[in-house]
Amino acid sequence: MNEIDFTALCSNIKAWALDLGFAQMGITDCDIGDADERLQAWLAKGYHGAMHYMGNNRELRKNPEKLHPGTLRIISVRMDYLIENHNTLQILENRNKAAISRYALGRDYHKVMRKKLNILAKKINDIVPHGYRAFTDSAPVFERKIAEKAGIGWIGKNTMIMNKQAGSFFFLGELFTNLPLPLDKPVEAHCGSCTACIDICPTKAIVAPYQIDARRCISYLTIEHKGSIDPKLRPLMGNRIYGCDDCQLFCPWNKFAKFTPEKDFQPRHNLKDVDLIELFSWSEKEFLEKTEGSAIRRAGYISWLRNIAIALGNAEKSEAVISALKSRENHDSNIVREHVAWALSVV
Repeated sequence: MNEIDFTALCSNIKAWALDLGFAQMGITDCDIGDADERLQAWLAKGYHGAMHYMGNNRELRKNPEKLHPGTLRIISVRMDYLIENHNTLQILENRNKAAISRYALGRDYHKVMRKKLNILAKKINDIVPHGYRAFTDSAPVFERKIAEKAGIGWIGKNTMIMNKQAGSFFFLGELFTNLPLPLDKPVEAHCGSCTACIDICPTKAIVAPYQIDARRCISYLTIEHKGSIDPKLRPLMGNRIYGCDDCQLFCPWNKFAKFTPEKDFQPRHNLKDVDLIELFSWSEKEFLEKTEGSAIRRAGYISWLRNIAIALGNAEKSEAVISALKSRENHDSNIVREHVAWALSVV
């Protein structure tokens, strides 16, 4: 290993990363700074809601080298997922359509990115054998802090990683390695006095710059949260049935967002422009078939119906909407029945 030119190797790794479809790559060490302190303060406020796993594995989160013994460096990558010809604002304005977060329209990014990260690791291994492990939002990793330190971007007021040349419509992934690669430098933050993301949040979940109360966040409510959704929040959710992109849609830096060349991120089953009524009619079998390999599976069928029931309650009143809701009035799930009853009471 003493004979290896790690600066040259680093240049090769970055070239390989681009060839694999990653938009950018940076390298940092295992020091996560004040990330743990910030997480503990966030947890103490209860902002995590039912995401109790955020409090687990604290030592592994604080010390990446314990998560994968021998780790010296973390290779951070980002991959664009924005698709062409998709006007989310038009979908949001059409209350009979289903608004699904852009990241979830295609194939599950976890699988796509982890596969590419492992290919990258093996390319490195062909030059110099190394111990490695790939992660894509799949372990207790401070991925945004790592990305920030690696120069991928800065953490914005909506807690997303922001990039001056690419906005924030991208996924993050990490490759832990025991190679002593040269470090990249962080970039300066450029949110300035802008509060666009805070001002536009439908449920006012961004309670302060860099502080999100997940219990009010539509992404949390439609994906992570199971059970009843606060009736006061339901009208604010509009037609957003899986995730929410508003804090990104109105961020000035996203005018620089790049379209993805990745075919796997292209929309499936016409999900970028589909009626709520059509999705509400899916049986559980259809849901499982049409969300195979998709991040949408994470919500589960019951939450899927719950979310759509709320959206139908916020839709334009029509006989078709009322008929669709009544078709689920006697659903086996009390959660579905509760939200259908609410929707029928407001349409």
